[in-house]
Amino acid sequence: MEYQHTQWGYTAIPTFLLFAVVIPMTTADEETTAAITAMLIVFTVALLAIVLLFSRLEATVSNGRIVVAFGFGRPHRVIELADVTAVRQVRNTWIQGWGIRKITNGWMYNVWGLDAVEVELSSGDVFRIGTDDPENLLAVIALQIKR
Repeated sequence: MEYQHTQWGYTAIPTFLLFAVVIPMTTADEETTAAITAMLIVFTVALLAIVLLFSRLEATVSNGRIVVAFGFGRPHRVIELADVTAVRQVRNTWIQGWGIRKITNGWMYNVWGLDAVEVELSSGDVFRIGTDDPENLLAVIALQIKR
């Protein structure tokens, strides 16, 4: 059984628009120097790159591996199902946030929401996959590790 699901982080677009439109408007006047304008352009382009990279998270389970990738495939994490010792559905706290996060005993990838699937590895580390489809992701991984 294979699984592929993409989750979108819908807060990224309004955040980008806030910075890309509102901030330049508040600093736009006759005294704004070319240097400030250039810095705002660089900041806006950098923010757009971050939004594009971290506004979607794709989780795939196939060919004996779990692949979790942001944006256009990078950054990503590949986990061999043979290394998985346990899997469970968990709920993150709001303070754990979104993006790539260091958590107790491991790492978390998340773009939106609090639901996640936690994979425990033979090394003792854990990896949390933030998802809006935790039941199906959990079921597929659990089925694969039983084989």
